[in-house]
Amino acid sequence: MDMYAVVGNPVSHSKSPKIHGMFAQQTGESLEYTAIQAPLDSFRETVEAFFIGGGKGLNVTVPFKEQAWKIVSERSHRAELAGAVNTLLQRDGRLFGDNTDGEGLVRDICINQGVALSGKKILLVGAGGAVKGVMAPLLDEGPASIVVANRTVSKAEDLARIFGRNGSVSACAFEDLQGPFDVVINGTSASLVGDIPPLPDAVIASHTFTYDMMYSLRDTAFVAWAKARGAGQCCDGLGMLVEQAAAAFYLWRGVRPDTAPVLAALRKGD
Repeated sequence: MDMYAVVGNPVSHSKSPKIHGMFAQQTGESLEYTAIQAPLDSFRETVEAFFIGGGKGLNVTVPFKEQAWKIVSERSHRAELAGAVNTLLQRDGRLFGDNTDGEGLVRDICINQGVALSGKKILLVGAGGAVKGVMAPLLDEGPASIVVANRTVSKAEDLARIFGRNGSVSACAFEDLQGPFDVVINGTSASLVGDIPPLPDAVIASHTFTYDMMYSLRDTAFVAWAKARGAGQCCDGLGMLVEQAAAAFYLWRGVRPDTAPVLAALRKGD
């Protein structure tokens, strides 16, 4: 049976084994998918041992996505731009890295939530790896503009410089934001600890679609904040998780699973 896994530290909380197990059952693909906790100082060795042992593909999660980018022999264009890799496989004996996070985000927003991004004014909150990983796929949708807001403005300016050639991208401090925006995406992990980036209320209007890349069975802190300010539609990142997994599954197996029943099962807590 073909072996796949997610590698991270910590990784015991990962929903990836359940997601890929449902994908395999749905598509009739014969595979086993497990979770591997790699020592913080032995990521490369863990990956090498997995593939030497006959493993077919790996998902990579926190904190190893940047390390994965460094150890691969080849990268997809989107992984190159993201500076991070979340999907590994071997091609012709060489380790290949891709990044499906941005595809997962865009598919969840545009297909699952029915929100078109073309011509929209988008605010991206944060300037870390999660935001960098989704910039190129978001720009591919043709938004009118993307504003990156971050506590350390220089980090947002770095992203604007890197991606500005692909579209209208600018950087901003939180206190200097001028709203409202059509789409507000939280790419920080603040919601996980009940925190909210210091966004002015003016970024939200009744037509604003808000999205938190983090997810929870209950509303995340960011989703609750957006709802309280009258945002027209609010969503967390569970769909992004499922869609990026489906993109990895397709890369490995050449079969694209139906994400809707998997997402519905996770929402119910199954």
